Amino acid sequence: QVQLVESGGGLVQAGGSLRLSCATSGSIFNTMGWFRQAPGKQRELVATFTSGGSTATADSVKGRFTISRDNAKNTVYLQMNSLKPEDTAVYYCNAQNGLRAYWGQGTQVTVSS
Repeated sequence: QVQLVESGGGLVQAGGSLRLSCATSGSIFNTMGWFRQAPGKQRELVATFTSGGSTATADSVKGRFTISRDNAKNTVYLQMNSLKPEDTAVYYCNAQNGLRAYWGQGTQVTVSS
C-alpha cells in the first residue's frame, strides 16, 4: 500500500521559515516533489525532483525554497525560507512511479503579514 505522509506545516510570520517533510512507503518513485494550492487557485508545482535526478523549482520560490531528499528514509523535504503571505496554501507531496501519481493528504501553511 502506497503512503505519502506529510508533516511540518503551520502558522508563521512573514520572513520566517518552515520545513515540510513527506515520508513515503509502498513503492519506488521516479519523481517526488511538492505542489501547493491556495484558496480559489489551481494547484501549482513548487519544486520537484525529476526522473533524471535534477530539480525543477517554480520561479516564484526560487532562492527561497529548497527541495531535498533522504533516500535511506524515502523522504522528501521542502525547506521554505523568507516566507511571504502569498505562500499561504495547502502544500501537497506528489510522487510518481511510472504507473500513476500519488498525493499526500496536504499540510496547511499560513504566512501572516
